[in-house]
Amino acid sequence: MLSGIDFNNAGDPLLFNHNGGIATDGTHLILADRNNNRILIWNTLPEGNEEPNIVLGQKDFYTNNPGNGSDELSWPIAVATDGTHLIVADTWNHRILIWNSFPTENGQAADLVLETPEKPHDERGDLKWPWAVWTDGKKLVVTSTQAGQVFIWNEFPTENNQEPDVILANVDLGTPRSIASDGTHLAIGDHNARGTPSTPGGAKGTFFWNTFPTEDDQPYDFFVSNPFRMGEEQASDAIGGEWMFGPTVTEDGKLFALTNGVFLIWNAFPESEDDAPDLVLGDYSGYDFGGSQTGDGSGVAVAGEKVFISLANGNKVVVYNEIPTEISQKPDFALGSPNIDTNTFYSHYSITNGIPASNGESLFVASDFDAKLSVWKQIPDESGAYPDFVYNLSMRPLDSDLFEDTFVLAGHETVSIWDELPLKGQQPDRVYEGSIGNVLLQNLYGVALDDKYFYLSDKTAKKVYVYEGIPEADDNPVFTFSLDDAPGKLSSDGTYLVVGAPDPSDHDIEIYRIADISEESEPIILQSLGTFNSPAGVHVFGGQLFVSDTLNNHVYIWKDIEDAIALKKPDVVLGEQVRTEKEILPQIGKNKLFWPTSIWFDGSYLWVSELKFSFRILRFSPQEE
Repeated sequence: MLSGIDFNNAGDPLLFNHNGGIATDGTHLILADRNNNRILIWNTLPEGNEEPNIVLGQKDFYTNNPGNGSDELSWPIAVATDGTHLIVADTWNHRILIWNSFPTENGQAADLVLETPEKPHDERGDLKWPWAVWTDGKKLVVTSTQAGQVFIWNEFPTENNQEPDVILANVDLGTPRSIASDGTHLAIGDHNARGTPSTPGGAKGTFFWNTFPTEDDQPYDFFVSNPFRMGEEQASDAIGGEWMFGPTVTEDGKLFALTNGVFLIWNAFPESEDDAPDLVLGDYSGYDFGGSQTGDGSGVAVAGEKVFISLANGNKVVVYNEIPTEISQKPDFALGSPNIDTNTFYSHYSITNGIPASNGESLFVASDFDAKLSVWKQIPDESGAYPDFVYNLSMRPLDSDLFEDTFVLAGHETVSIWDELPLKGQQPDRVYEGSIGNVLLQNLYGVALDDKYFYLSDKTAKKVYVYEGIPEADDNPVFTFSLDDAPGKLSSDGTYLVVGAPDPSDHDIEIYRIADISEESEPIILQSLGTFNSPAGVHVFGGQLFVSDTLNNHVYIWKDIEDAIALKKPDVVLGEQVRTEKEILPQIGKNKLFWPTSIWFDGSYLWVSELKFSFRILRFSPQEE
């Protein structure tokens, strides 16, 4: 395993792995260490980079395997407390765990579990992928994020699976992900709001209720597509649409929230879209809360004058010893990092959305999120091995390929080509931006090359372009395929060209026989007996076909691609084999997969990269039958 410490190994009590929600009762500090499947608790508020006292979800501070027992967790995102109860959103177990008194031992089991029986997806009352929790000790509010609902208990639950008193399933809610309340007002941040009177096409943003909802589907009072835009004085230099990340309300009624790139403070809970934040802190003025640090799992907790800010992509918690009053103020120290500026995610060479490629001797892993290319000159043979060097790219690649000594990256409007493998830190020999010949490069998603052709897929144009050999800047494609669905990643072994699917709504891949390729070529549609759910990654090697079935958390392998075309079952299925009625859940175990995407077989090893919420790059060795 690369891009991590090792299997079932968190590394250290203070080495987080994309920490999420944070909470405090003024005495304890609680942090969701999301990808380590654990909750960390400090019994007293830390004054520096001090180790936590208690871990939940694990028996000690070093393991991180997921589980679904009452003492286990799988990808917990949010926490809340009233000083007595502790509430955890155990997100990929689709449940809420409640401790009725504050935990005092490592691995202590929860007292209550709130979950719903198996129901059809999005059915009313289905607790699905809870992302946020809130309580004042009287009420409890939970987001059922994938179901697009918000659950409210008017009195704190006392029984397992106790049904909520109020459900907000307003048609405008998409995937609600944050909760803020002072007990009177309610705000729900939404990553995919489905549409409002002011944003009929849908937008990221926050819904506000000026009085706490007491009826099912009670209408909201106003919607803000970005809290940074609230108030006319903010509109001229507002950043892109976003919702409130991990907001919290202080005892004296101040509202604190993050959004993409800024930290916001209101002196009172907003009651209209014109209530601008009273203080905005961001990288233009003081500390960098930029998107490379913040992330949509981030959160804020306030204890007296102390402000704790969990930065999910920064892999740390930064702390103000006093509530900031000036835009230039920087945090005083960090938890999980030696200082406020170090991102341990990068210092440990973790990779987001890795795209592997290998010739069997060296390994190359690109990343669109990080805009980097990591290079191992020799195939790494131990978990956590660091690359020999890392390119900082001027592009964001979405696919890569290598053939003999040629290496190519493609993404969005850019193609970069190395005529020799990038093993010495050399820059690409050719970079094409915006166009190649008469082709406008709009949203490149895939690239492949073989001994005859060079292929590019454009998601926006819904086309695959085929060039004869490596193109020069003014070369036009010899063939262009128009597809009904947007094409994704590409792979060719010189005999077959395989086209992946980039979107969750896609359920098939397309295959072309290269010997028969022409302008009129019709693809072979492969649906794998209807089982694919976003087959994002494809790779073909010597007539063998590899497909990452991303949202089913599987990788399928056919030893002969013709068997796949004939709709025969795959010879090998990697990932969890036990299916619930709803799905096969993503997990980070050694024999499990978490949203596998990009894949590559080099003849010796199969490399599998997991998407966005896992960050692992896994190596599998072929086994003798």
